[in-house]
Amino acid sequence: MTSISGKVDPVVRRVAAAEIAEALGQGLRDFQAVPLYGLAFGALYAGGGIVILLSLTAFGMVYLAYPLAAGFALIGPFVAIGLYEVSRRREAGQPISISGIWSTVTSRGEIGWMAFVTLFIFVIWMYQVRLLIALLIGLNVSFSSLREFVAVVLTTNEGLLFLAVGNLVGAALSLVLFSLTVVSFPLLLDRDVDFITAMVTSVRAVVMSPVPMIGWAAVIVVLLIVSALPYFLGLLVTLPVLGHATWHLYRRIVAPVAS
Repeated sequence: MTSISGKVDPVVRRVAAAEIAEALGQGLRDFQAVPLYGLAFGALYAGGGIVILLSLTAFGMVYLAYPLAAGFALIGPFVAIGLYEVSRRREAGQPISISGIWSTVTSRGEIGWMAFVTLFIFVIWMYQVRLLIALLIGLNVSFSSLREFVAVVLTTNEGLLFLAVGNLVGAALSLVLFSLTVVSFPLLLDRDVDFITAMVTSVRAVVMSPVPMIGWAAVIVVLLIVSALPYFLGLLVTLPVLGHATWHLYRRIVAPVAS
């Protein structure tokens, strides 16, 4: 089968839950081997979260902190692309440097389109939260603090409905973006394919092994949300481990190019 670019589609293999656990172990070993790179990318991710949270506070929108923490997991695959390159270079026995990582990532033009898809869905996520607040809690509602927002959500019928609907919509968006990106970013970094082919390959990987892959998605979301709660500081370690693990999982899912 050929892709829209006329090249042969990548071969997708089934994976088991045990292989995902092994990939996670490999990701931890990569982080331990080159921790400074992992900490640097984790700090970049955490710093972005802190800046956004401070901006929400400054504009009186601190009640969006929870959906932000949940939605922030959506852009993790894009931020972690440098970590995929670190793992790729370790695997290939190539020297690892910031300049080398940067030159490789920037030379893959299709990655920019995947980044656009990721950020677009993140924007949709944040807008749907605001829309649901307006529809279910009140059009002109405002909250002076996160505590006041939590109290309304947990103690009123409208708030509980917002929580249920918001989590369902968020889960659907997260599953869609996970399916589109879990393999696509590593694939674009590793091979010369177009971003449409990369997304199709990623979706095929999830469809072929639905239970293990959805389990992996749940692990990612839970770990990133929990890590984001202490002022995003837990992301310093969680993001690099998950990023390295994603590369190794990609290697298990997509068969090498036949020589």
